[in-house]
Amino acid sequence: MIRLAVLVSGSGSNMQAIIDSTRNGILKAVAEVVLVISNNADAYALQRARNEDIKSVCIERKFFSDPKFFNDAILQELLSERIDLICLAGYMTLIGENIVFRYESKILNIHPALLPKFAGKGMYGRYVHEAVIRAKEKKSGATVHFVEAEYDLGEIILQKEVDVLDNDLPEELTKRVLEIEHQIYPQAIKEVIERKFI
Repeated sequence: MIRLAVLVSGSGSNMQAIIDSTRNGILKAVAEVVLVISNNADAYALQRARNEDIKSVCIERKFFSDPKFFNDAILQELLSERIDLICLAGYMTLIGENIVFRYESKILNIHPALLPKFAGKGMYGRYVHEAVIRAKEKKSGATVHFVEAEYDLGEIILQKEVDVLDNDLPEELTKRVLEIEHQIYPQAIKEVIERKFI
């Protein structure tokens, strides 16, 4: 059984989709979420983890004098739980190089656009969807990719498109993209497990 950690800053709907897939979906008997880490004490994802009886830890940057110590604390949690694969699900902090190095090609992220478009620092959540609409794109979607030391540059694992409709509002596009995020993240995790662990 592959041991997953999910790193999350917000509500955790993608995290919930991953957990659900390990209980009743394509990751059942393949993987389990054993650790949830948030950098935000108010993240609803922490409550979701408690509801699912999954260990949850809050590690906030403001309590560390140096980013290195912050990332070291996260790495120690990952190692202590013998994590095989890390899934970023709306985690709003750049992952430390020490973690990227230790878990090379074993950290996944989901991005609410069709990479390599609309990538990089500041391109997250609503900002992505606003940029897509401003650019008059006909297609948007979601991408699961491997994490490297820079934002959104890792190898693409899986993408899925949605139509951008005339007169779309960011809220409407957000909802449609989020639906496919919930579909493709568990699929991408399964692909990575089959590629790297089986």
